[in-house]
Amino acid sequence: MNLNDAIQECWDKIDEGQVATYIPGLAKVDPYQLGVYLFDVANDKRCQAGASRVRFAIESVSKVITLLYAIERLGLTAVEAQVGTRQTGFPFDTILNMEITKETHPLNAFINSGAILISSLIEEEDGQSPFEQILNFTREICNDPEITLENGIYQSELRTGDMNRSLAYYLKAKGALNNDVTTSLDTYFKQCSMMVTCESLANLGAVLANDGIAPWNGERIISSAAATYTKSVMMTTGLYNESGTYSVKIGVPTKSGVGGGLVAAAPNHYGIGIFSPALDHAGNSVAGLALLELISKELKLSIFKY
Repeated sequence: MNLNDAIQECWDKIDEGQVATYIPGLAKVDPYQLGVYLFDVANDKRCQAGASRVRFAIESVSKVITLLYAIERLGLTAVEAQVGTRQTGFPFDTILNMEITKETHPLNAFINSGAILISSLIEEEDGQSPFEQILNFTREICNDPEITLENGIYQSELRTGDMNRSLAYYLKAKGALNNDVTTSLDTYFKQCSMMVTCESLANLGAVLANDGIAPWNGERIISSAAATYTKSVMMTTGLYNESGTYSVKIGVPTKSGVGGGLVAAAPNHYGIGIFSPALDHAGNSVAGLALLELISKELKLSIFKY
């Protein structure tokens, strides 16, 4: 398929969304951007179009990476004991699901409470802070040594992160978060402030699509179990309350971020990275999801087709 034509077909969708304004660093981003990068893991081919090399804040797509790192560090059983795999039915930044259902742990790793808890599980090791470990792992699994912390975004996260602070202290009060709250939040804010490209995210998606093996060098980065588990959670909760809708429309494990990024992993086929910062009401890229839906249909990627 012609990716430039696909971008043009989805361009008008940008006007249906708006950039995230509650984080000042993101409010300044030009909404009129749409880029895509495809990594064909079966044939070792790559193609891209539009704003595919623009750097943007990874935001909640980082939750995929930190979850994978926690599984590799602690084991899947230990991580499953800390966080569930269910949809919440509530916005990503609320604790209502735990309060109403009397759950003792967050319902999944991709709502903010779950992601903060996962970040809290990473402890200093060999003189490296939790964030330094996550950054190094991100560079490896995204095959992008130029990924860095964007201090302006990080400072914005710090200034406007009171809801996330409330989630962390709630988890601490309920006995779910056992490590230092300030350190855990700092790790979380920093991981959300890493700067990536569509190519970075396509490489991440390609590792997941290739059962944990980096298709660019044949080396295993994560276990098959970690890849399978994470793709499953992406499918059911990766797009927040819209996950069910896009499970039908796209049928590919996907995770969004309010920076406008999308990572998708079509098992045995493609890793896909998309960027377009205008968001819908749930916090997902409007034009980005339209483009991903088009690509999935054109290339017959839905996991439910076979």
